[in-house]
Amino acid sequence: MIDLRLLREDPDRVRASQRARGEDVGLVDALLTADERRRSSSVRFDELRAEQKALGKLIPKAAGDEKAELLKKAGELSAAVKAADAEQDEAAEETQRLLLQLGNLVHPDVPVGGEDDFRVLETVGTPRDFAAEGITPKDHLELGELLGAIDTERGAKVSGSRFYYLTGVGALLEFALVNAAMAQATAAGFTPILTPALVKPKAMEGTGFLGQAAEDVYHLDKDDLYLVGTSEVPLAAYHMDEILDVDRLPRRYAGFSSCFRREAGSYGKDTRGIFRVHQFDKVEMFVYTTPEEAEAEHQRLLEWEKQWLTSLELPFRVIDLASGDLGSSATRKFDCEAWIPTQGKYRELTSTSNTTEFQSRRLSIRMREDKKVRPLATLNGTLCAVTRTIVAILENHQQADGSVRVPEALRPFLGGREVLEPVTR
Repeated sequence: MIDLRLLREDPDRVRASQRARGEDVGLVDALLTADERRRSSSVRFDELRAEQKALGKLIPKAAGDEKAELLKKAGELSAAVKAADAEQDEAAEETQRLLLQLGNLVHPDVPVGGEDDFRVLETVGTPRDFAAEGITPKDHLELGELLGAIDTERGAKVSGSRFYYLTGVGALLEFALVNAAMAQATAAGFTPILTPALVKPKAMEGTGFLGQAAEDVYHLDKDDLYLVGTSEVPLAAYHMDEILDVDRLPRRYAGFSSCFRREAGSYGKDTRGIFRVHQFDKVEMFVYTTPEEAEAEHQRLLEWEKQWLTSLELPFRVIDLASGDLGSSATRKFDCEAWIPTQGKYRELTSTSNTTEFQSRRLSIRMREDKKVRPLATLNGTLCAVTRTIVAILENHQQADGSVRVPEALRPFLGGREVLEPVTR
C-alpha cells in the first residue's frame, strides 16, 4: 500500500495514477475522508481520555454533593470514551480497507493505456525463416507428442482441461531448465530457496494477490490457505514482520515452486498444449533493497532475464507494460516475450516488476538505517516459467524430422545431449 502522508500531501498524483490504471478515482477521495475521520476520532479519544484521567484525580479529594456530581460526570465520560474508542477503531478499519484497494503509484515513464498499449524497448535475435528452410513448423504439442515429452490427453483424463504430463525427455527438459536457471541465479549472487506452495491469507493479501487477481487464486476453505500462483508470494512474506539491517541489503533470493492458477477469464485462450495451464513450475527471482536502489535493481533483474533467454538462443523482445496492465502492486513492469513460430507472434516468457514499498508496507517489512526504521523496496522477476519455456524451445529449435536441437547452454544439464529425437510409441 502507499504512504498515507503522500496521499494527503499530493492527492492529485494518486488520482492521476488511478486514472492511468483505469481504476476508480473516487477511491482517493473516499480514502481521504476516511483518513480525516480516523485522525479526528483519534484526537477526540485522546482528549476524552485526558479529561477522564484528570477527573479521576479529583474524585478522591471531593466529598458530599461535589463528589456525587464528579462521579456522575465520570460515568458520562466513561461512556463517551468507549464511544470514541469504537469510533476510532471503526474509522481505522475503514481507512485500512480502502487503502488496501488502492494500487501502487504508476511510474511516470510507464505508457498509459491497456494491454495493447505497451512500448517495445528492444528486440533481440531474429526469428527463423522456416519457409526459406523448406520447413513447415510444427507446434509444441505435436513436437512434444513426437518426442514422447508431453501428454495432455492423460492430463485431461486425470485432472481436467489445462493439465498435462511431462514424460521422458519432457521431464528431463524441465529438470535441466530448472537446474540451469538456478545455476545462473546462484552465479549472480541469489540464494536458492524452495518455498511453500500454501500460504496464509496475510501473505496473499500482503503481496496484492487478493485484489484484482483474486479470481485466479485457489483457496482451501477448510484450512483457510491459498495455493500460490507464483513463489513471489512466499518470498515476499519470508521476512514478514521483520526489520532488516540496511548493510545486509540487497537480499536476493531465487525461489523454486509449483504455481497454481485458475486462469479465470481465459476461456478459449491457449487451450491447445501447455502454454496456459493450471499448474506449472517456475524459478522466480526476488529482491529486498532500499527504495533509492529499486529502479537500478529493476534494470539488473531485466538484464538477468535477457541473459537467460539469450543463453537459450531464443529470439525475443522486451516491452514496457502499459499502466492498465501492471497489476496492483507494480509501479513498473517489463516483460520479455519470445517468438512462437506457429503463432506468428511474441508471447510472454519472463516478467519483472518494481513494487517499491507497496508490498513491504502491507507485510510490515522494514529496514534499519542509522538507527531509523522505514519501509524497504521489493522487486520480483521470473527467470524461468518452465512450460512456456519448453514451448519456445521446442518450436524455435525444431528440425525437419521432428527432432529438436538442444541449446548449447542447456546441454550440460541434459547429460550432454545435443538433440531430442522423436520416439516410437
